Amino acid sequence: MRLRTPPRVPAAGFTLIEILVVVVIIGVVTAGMLLSITLTGRDPELEKESDRLFSLVNYAREQAELQTREFGVMFQDNGYEFLTYDVHRGVWRDVFEDDALGVRTLPDGLDFKLVLDGRPVVLKRPKDATDKTPQLMIFSNGDLSSFVATLERDGGLRSITLTEDDKGEVIEQPMVEQKP
Repeated sequence: MRLRTPPRVPAAGFTLIEILVVVVIIGVVTAGMLLSITLTGRDPELEKESDRLFSLVNYAREQAELQTREFGVMFQDNGYEFLTYDVHRGVWRDVFEDDALGVRTLPDGLDFKLVLDGRPVVLKRPKDATDKTPQLMIFSNGDLSSFVATLERDGGLRSITLTEDDKGEVIEQPMVEQKP
């Protein structure tokens, strides 16, 4: 008696070459998406810090009006902090009553450029921790001193500027990208 071998059924599934082709296609598409995001000028860290400064200046402005006291922003080469004028001691001091207006340090690679009343300001750290005088004044009636604060990526390749419009409102201008 002769045994019959069952007919050969082709194996189901993918071959190794088919799987490798799919992995390569996924890798190429992913690399293309990452390159397009970085080449289009998006800089999430710069945008986040700019949005934060914009929001905090507007918040400090509202607090100045509500509390009828002067606030200020002291910009440094590596960050900024909000100050308030202590009328009893006659000095500018930290805003310890409000955590939102504390000292902010910029992430590595981000810097400020500041122009007050049309004049550039050299930003540096104060020599003495008690030597605090803000460059940007926020008055108790909500007015601001004239300013242009530019937050920029190393070398100024990408930057976002905050300034006042003709109505006295703080505005955040769109990101500018310099071609190398």
